[in-house]
Amino acid sequence: MTLLHNGGTDMSASNKIKSPVKAKALAKTKAPAKTNAPAKTNAPSKAKAPASSKPQIRIMFRKAIAMGPGKADLLQAIDSSGSISAAARALGMSYRRAWLLVDTMNQSFKSPVVETLTGGQQGGGARITDLGQEILRRYLAMESKAAASVRKELAEFSRLMATR
Repeated sequence: MTLLHNGGTDMSASNKIKSPVKAKALAKTKAPAKTNAPAKTNAPSKAKAPASSKPQIRIMFRKAIAMGPGKADLLQAIDSSGSISAAARALGMSYRRAWLLVDTMNQSFKSPVVETLTGGQQGGGARITDLGQEILRRYLAMESKAAASVRKELAEFSRLMATR
């Protein structure tokens, strides 16, 4: 165990601080001094109405999320753009992240949800398979049914949430 006192000097025998630069860097990591400023509270503000909430469904396959709201958005973006990279850009995510989500979906179902097309005159791309279209349709229907079934309770619950 290392004990610190007097502005960051290390008192352990094996770890003496000899450099003033190290001592200064260590001093910066100390907790800031307490002030008498009023503490921030988590009390909800009454100025704004609560943000609308909706339930989100995630379908698990083993330890992975086979389908969820982000993957549904990605499938819709791939369907409209014809490209994983264009879909990723439209959603503000990296190509790698989009590819990992597609790979998880493809491994979670009986056959691929997204097919990649090899390059050529138009440079390849991606398309949602028939199974992918069915999965997306069924997922969106489940999400809609879930939202409708808890609409009243969710409105009451939302009034209890903090606003920012």
